[in-house]
Amino acid sequence: MYLIPIGWLYVTLMMAVAEASSGTLLGALITFVLYGALPVALLLYFLGQPARRRARLAREAAELADWRARNPAPESGADAASASAPDGGGEAPADPVAPVRKEP
Repeated sequence: MYLIPIGWLYVTLMMAVAEASSGTLLGALITFVLYGALPVALLLYFLGQPARRRARLAREAAELADWRARNPAPESGADAASASAPDGGGEAPADPVAPVRKEP
């Protein structure tokens, strides 16, 4: 996979050497960076995206499996119903502030 980028970097390095022998070192540096290093870095970044996605999904699956191993699901019954409720109890939470009404 890396044979073509290495070859392209070699070609641009030789272009930079030729530029340095007849021109300036700044021109050689710009030639190498703009024709070689920057395009190869972008190409490798874009082509590596599927592998990074697979690694991220595998890491998330491993973390989920680890979390499930440390936190087993509750058994059926009253414990299961109370564990699934947000406040841990069986009743609905009350309003923290009573609504204001007009006096009749």
